[in-house]
Amino acid sequence: MALPGVYEPSTVPWVREEVEHLERTGQGLRGRAVVLLTTVGARSGKLRKTPLMRVTHAGVYAAVASTRGGDAHPHWYANALAHPQVELRDGDLVLSLVAREATGAERARWWSLACTRFPSYVEYQRRTGRRIPVLLLEPAPAT
Repeated sequence: MALPGVYEPSTVPWVREEVEHLERTGQGLRGRAVVLLTTVGARSGKLRKTPLMRVTHAGVYAAVASTRGGDAHPHWYANALAHPQVELRDGDLVLSLVAREATGAERARWWSLACTRFPSYVEYQRRTGRRIPVLLLEPAPAT
């Protein structure tokens, strides 16, 4: 099921370029393993698209809110907390998922997996005093 709202492209040039490339080809720029996360803006209600490193296991995806080690959480993180229904594109596969924050031992397992898949996360964590959040993107529970 498609998310409601109107898409507004990012004002950040590299994000906009990567999103356009992903939508056109289903692949990340420079061969990177990237997925495309679509969230509903927490304040604007507009659809926002963000390229994220591909971290997945057993049908669940992890979204690592690293901002490359910046001191503030990324906007998409606040969006996913406010509106947990998200859409994820992985190549030609488009999934409707629900976001929730991983904590405790579960977060530790996913953080380790994320750092194995994308070792730069270790350096990003060193750069910032905040603990980088990990959201899990899962299929909605059956009703």
